[in-house]
Amino acid sequence: MGGIAIVSGGLDSTTMLYDLVNSGTDVDVVSFNYGQRHIRELIQARAITSALRLHHLIIDIPSYGRSIVSSASSLVDPNAEVPEGSYDAESMKATVVPNRNMVMIAMASGVAISTKAQFVATAVHAGDHAIYPDCRPEFIRSLETAIKIGNEGFIDPGFEIRTPYIYRTKADIARRAGELRVPVDLTWSCYKGGTSHCGRCGTCVERLEAFHEADVFDPTVYMDTEFWKTAVAAK
Repeated sequence: MGGIAIVSGGLDSTTMLYDLVNSGTDVDVVSFNYGQRHIRELIQARAITSALRLHHLIIDIPSYGRSIVSSASSLVDPNAEVPEGSYDAESMKATVVPNRNMVMIAMASGVAISTKAQFVATAVHAGDHAIYPDCRPEFIRSLETAIKIGNEGFIDPGFEIRTPYIYRTKADIARRAGELRVPVDLTWSCYKGGTSHCGRCGTCVERLEAFHEADVFDPTVYMDTEFWKTAVAAK
């Protein structure tokens, strides 16, 4: 088969999925329940994959999130406050989940190897580089090498970790979402995990700014539609 796409239910991974489908690539979808407070994203991932009629596997590892609560990551620690403001602010380091991408890509690669898939695709992008070390090109290259070495004789020799947006901005992704007619209203980004996007956390601010820069209509319902302008101006 073609490959495995890691889809959280957010804008980036959903747009990547639509890109793959649009290109005619055969793909299955993997999502992760790692104990994230914004587990709403998995409901949206299910809706998105159902609309595309794709096979969707949710891997349940909530104990992973519970085991690293001491990291004080606001994504897995219910007592930690989700920071608000610009996504590249120092405070956003509170959203780092230690080793998250290594765990997810390694598990998705296991699925890929077992199904003889040729790649795993992840939607890390340039805006992630400043805060998240496991979204940087050098990490992805090293992990791909390790996976190929660790599965020699079992893995497709041409296996790769695809990162189509690794040098693209969030605005680039929002623009691509518009071109592909991605159902943006089905995607979920907000780290606070309420019933509507808060409009104030780092991912909401980044998302609002991206659609504004891309000049693409955003149908998302936000509780606060003005805060992002102040946050961006304060960069």
